[in-house]
Amino acid sequence: MTRLPTQQRVRMGLSRTYQILTLFPRDTLRHNVAMALLGTEGGGWSCWSSLKAKHDMMARADAALGQVGLRDVAERQVSETSYGERRRLELAMALAQNPKVLLLDEPLAGLSADERETVRALLEQIPRDVTIIMIEHDMDVALAFADRITLLNFGAVVLEGTRAEVIADPRTREVYLGH
Repeated sequence: MTRLPTQQRVRMGLSRTYQILTLFPRDTLRHNVAMALLGTEGGGWSCWSSLKAKHDMMARADAALGQVGLRDVAERQVSETSYGERRRLELAMALAQNPKVLLLDEPLAGLSADERETVRALLEQIPRDVTIIMIEHDMDVALAFADRITLLNFGAVVLEGTRAEVIADPRTREVYLGH
């Protein structure tokens, strides 16, 4: 998988979000999602053609924005949105690609309590047939969300298991509480 070009990974069903947002701030939310969809199409795209002319792609972008509650602001420039809206935009970009596996790198980082709740609720709406691999430092979020958990400490696996197994294991308290 690591040797495959990004477009091929996307076409195989792998999508991701980043810890540090990777958006085009001077473009609209809709255009950002459409750009993410380019990787799902075979045959490439010419920078001389208009994405707006790709009606199916724009409809998919609008649907993804609707999925994260941003459809009404689709034509707003990213630079005019809040940090929480940008986090949701990046999630829309990943979901628009119809992933089989979704990699989320700290999707709640930097969000207010209300924004965290909004994004958490959006994550719970993702169909269960999509495998989500999430890096999350907030143990409450990880334990509430995950079916299986891998606890790492300085890059080494400490333990793997269900929520109950991870909570019950004394190594969890040791790693996160220092005792």
